Amino acid sequence: MDARFNLFDNEVAGKFAKRFANAGLVIQQSPLPKATQELVSLRASQINGCGWCIDMHTKEAAAAGESAVRLNLVAAWRESTVFTEAEQAALALAEEGTRLADAYQGVSDETWARVRKHYDDDQVAALVVLVALINAANRLAVIVHQRGGSYQPGMFAAAFD
Repeated sequence: MDARFNLFDNEVAGKFAKRFANAGLVIQQSPLPKATQELVSLRASQINGCGWCIDMHTKEAAAAGESAVRLNLVAAWRESTVFTEAEQAALALAEEGTRLADAYQGVSDETWARVRKHYDDDQVAALVVLVALINAANRLAVIVHQRGGSYQPGMFAAAFD
């Protein structure tokens, strides 16, 4: 199935994409560990079924040195031993923040307490904004059927240089 619409070729969508990418830079430049950023983005993208974003974040993480074992276990992080307590807290926040419709309270107090135990205020801010941003990116790509498979590491950043 081909993409329904090319967001990168449309003037309005292109203007939005540049601002969206700039918002992403704030997170990338934050003190939230890069590995955590990619793991959180990957987990939310898995939940949302976004092939484009799964492709992007697995390849970006691998290019940054992330192991295949950890990338392969993100979907089953609770049943694995390769993630730190801090990463587990971030992955729980990603899941609960992505599945808002599945729980009337959204992110649980337990998950919030785990996040606060491991991350300072700037990291928490980056983590919360990241979950919101990746969910928005997933929705954009899924709506227009942007497919995964063709992404190359650095491609997104290069498009907005």
